[in-house]
Amino acid sequence: MTAFNSEDFKITKSFKLSDFPTEIETPLKDKEKEKMLDEVQKPLSELQDVMYAHNRYGVLICLQGMDTSGKDSLIREVFKEFNPRGVVVHSFKTPNSTELEHDYLWRHYLALPEKGKFAVFNRTHYENVLVTRVHPEYILNENLPGIEKVEDITPEFWENRFEQINNFEKHISQNGTIVLKFFFYMSKEEQRKRLLRRLEEEDHHWKFSPGDIKERERWDDYMNYYEDAINKTSKPHAPWYIIPSDDKEMARYMVGRIIWEEMQKYTDIKEPALDEKVKANFADYKKQLE
Repeated sequence: MTAFNSEDFKITKSFKLSDFPTEIETPLKDKEKEKMLDEVQKPLSELQDVMYAHNRYGVLICLQGMDTSGKDSLIREVFKEFNPRGVVVHSFKTPNSTELEHDYLWRHYLALPEKGKFAVFNRTHYENVLVTRVHPEYILNENLPGIEKVEDITPEFWENRFEQINNFEKHISQNGTIVLKFFFYMSKEEQRKRLLRRLEEEDHHWKFSPGDIKERERWDDYMNYYEDAINKTSKPHAPWYIIPSDDKEMARYMVGRIIWEEMQKYTDIKEPALDEKVKANFADYKKQLE
């Protein structure tokens, strides 16, 4: 396994995105990285089976990143060994009319993992302090008291929203949800190449949206808001990790291994012991079945 220290990518103090690489230099071939991921997948899936029997924790994996940063393919590769009943993926798009009749966190509460299961949020509640900061006019769709026009959205509004998100994550973590958050940090040049590939390769055409080009024009704004959001919401109970994502194979391995390492901290996750009275009657049960 390659020597990378996950703590180097965990946000525990104020940071700048520019201090992180978008790719880890490594002599490893893609096949070697895929093999390392394979070595993580099986124990992760076995852990989920034990977690299901233990029935005390759920795990929430939050994935954020710019278009083409590799979130979809990572979900497919990292979780493919899981029992299909043990992991649920939610891709949050623009809120629909029903969702807009509730507060912005409502739909995320509904999608939280059951005990014993993993939930993956592909785009998350953080869209509400990222896309909406780039496009504050979207906030008007929420019909909030005192917000009649964009000019009513003050810096205090965003600070309150960060506090609400922190409270949300603290609440669910205190009630048995393990929260891990990953930002897929890619370079603007790598995104250009991936968008171009979608236009050039016919089997990737369906992935392309003209909106991707439009949002790319606001790249610097997005990076600034990501940096701000991560700085204000990376907490011990809900840490952020910066994942260099120009190399998809390496990014997948990093996320898989970090999840595994974090889960090892929960030493109480064990299969429940069988009741001694039931165990004492095993011979009788076998006799009945024979």
